[in-house]
Amino acid sequence: MIGAEKIKEALFAIGEKNSIRPKIGIILGSGLGGVASAVQGSTVIPYEEIPNWPRATAVGHAGRLVFGTLEGAPIVVMQGRAHYYEGYSMDEVTFPVRVFGELGVTSLIATNASGGINLGYKPGDLAAIYDHINFMGTNPLIGPNNDKWGSRFPDMTYAYDREYIDVMESAAKDEKITLHRGVYAAFSGPSYETPAEIRMARVMGGDLAGMSTVPEVIVANHMGMRVAAVSCVANYAAGVKPEKLHHREVLEGMARASDSMTGLIRAFVRRIY
Repeated sequence: MIGAEKIKEALFAIGEKNSIRPKIGIILGSGLGGVASAVQGSTVIPYEEIPNWPRATAVGHAGRLVFGTLEGAPIVVMQGRAHYYEGYSMDEVTFPVRVFGELGVTSLIATNASGGINLGYKPGDLAAIYDHINFMGTNPLIGPNNDKWGSRFPDMTYAYDREYIDVMESAAKDEKITLHRGVYAAFSGPSYETPAEIRMARVMGGDLAGMSTVPEVIVANHMGMRVAAVSCVANYAAGVKPEKLHHREVLEGMARASDSMTGLIRAFVRRIY
């Protein structure tokens, strides 16, 4: 379990470099740096300057916090995240979300790259996540519970805020951005899923496959945050097409969708703040 002392150390280091008290936290997936570039009056803090903060080692993750305003809202942006497959514990993966909660963040926007399970999705499409399936084999809340943060058994019926999904879809319509509504199936990685695993996820109702987001969403709900999540379909999931999967395709897909994702998040923030 994350100790309160580690949280305090991170908060102290952040406080020495930044005075903004963010209300909205944004987690950027692979290749989505455009959102961070839109932040005004930004203060940038590399992860290595924050005690206990997990380093982002995956390609396409810059590894820095960006504080500032977006559409007038005080925000903090994680430009890159740590993944369970990098060897981090679930406590370490979700440490940033705990810090966000202690900073005063009340709304979390998570983004990610995914493989399209739904045969109606194509690379470059965006999808608002309205539910998830946890195939990661663990849960970030395992261990002693800190009652200050939340309940021992937090409800996940509306892990993805329904009002926020409606606002996201309205924003997408106004911005003329195609936005699906889908279920995200989270696997541990780092190997891509097999075609059989993708068929299983599809039968169970999965529309998107990825290796992140679910731990952060669980912890954000545990701390009482309202959550919205958007997935970029970077490639077709295993078995949908005969070609093998490569990470460069993920980065290329995210680069194509970066402008749409940035426009959508800006329009969403404008509506909720």
